[in-house]
Amino acid sequence: MTETLFLSSDDVAGLATPAEYVDAVRDGYRQRGEGAPADPRTALYNDDPAGLFTSYTAVLPDTGVMGGYMYSAGFGEGDAWFVTPLFDADSGEPLALLDGASMNPFKTGATGAVGVDALARPDATAVGVFGSGAQARGQLRAIDTVRDIETVWVYSPTKSSRESFAGEMDRRLDASVAAVSSSAAAVEGADIVVTATNSPEPVFDGDLLDPGTHVTAMGQYHPEKRELDERTVERATYVVDLRDRLTQDAGSYMHAVDSGAVDADHCHAELGEVVAGVAEGRTDEDEITVFDSGGTGIETAAGAALVYEKAQDAGLGSTIDFAPASDALTGRE
Repeated sequence: MTETLFLSSDDVAGLATPAEYVDAVRDGYRQRGEGAPADPRTALYNDDPAGLFTSYTAVLPDTGVMGGYMYSAGFGEGDAWFVTPLFDADSGEPLALLDGASMNPFKTGATGAVGVDALARPDATAVGVFGSGAQARGQLRAIDTVRDIETVWVYSPTKSSRESFAGEMDRRLDASVAAVSSSAAAVEGADIVVTATNSPEPVFDGDLLDPGTHVTAMGQYHPEKRELDERTVERATYVVDLRDRLTQDAGSYMHAVDSGAVDADHCHAELGEVVAGVAEGRTDEDEITVFDSGGTGIETAAGAALVYEKAQDAGLGSTIDFAPASDALTGRE
């Protein structure tokens, strides 16, 4: 038997700071840029009841782990459950099994922040945020660790949601955070634009982006849904988390290619290639950049490894036993 650490959502909550998640995820993408294997999600959609069952994986050899997510979202309960297995990359043994709910906004936010750090102008101080949920919150808190944010404009369709979100983040961040009443107002004057929505259609007009703007799109991973219009993709140096997504679930990019706005080879690089120095990031202050983040096992394994080590140091979690196949598959009655 192999003793494996089980970490509940309560165990994971608060174990690491946003900055620590950013550092761990940045190193994960650096490893990807140097050749570490990772696959995009496999998504199974259900119509009745509507739901998504999905998984994705990655190996981080320098960190010494491999892992990813398997989760369900929607279905009859209309909720989501995130299961995160973490394995030793050398022995193959299971190290931990995490309830990934508490970690989710932080590791996803960290990915966006790594994209901002690699692609946004160093002097970026103004952020426009689309969305007012947990993922938008995670993105903003993580970005605040890599740029000196002074002003944030928040837009989401529901007035009470965007105002509540703005009030909360205004208290949390050393920045002025305000709700705005239109998508155009969120984009105007923004150095960084973040889309963290479930919208199936573009949430702003790409012609409104100022030269030098960076856009992080992280709310959609479906071939027929997109947060960005073709104009945004056309104007931008486009960076994706995994190239295999370009023909699988990067809806904004797929639509831009299908419409003829861009060629199929318009994608500049994977984020890991930029982080590792294999590909250039931003080359001038007027360049518009996009990071399309659909979620990968890279940030999940990196975040899980981070909290696993911290949980061990803090004596958190409980152990469960896993039987190796050499013991279990013996044909014993």
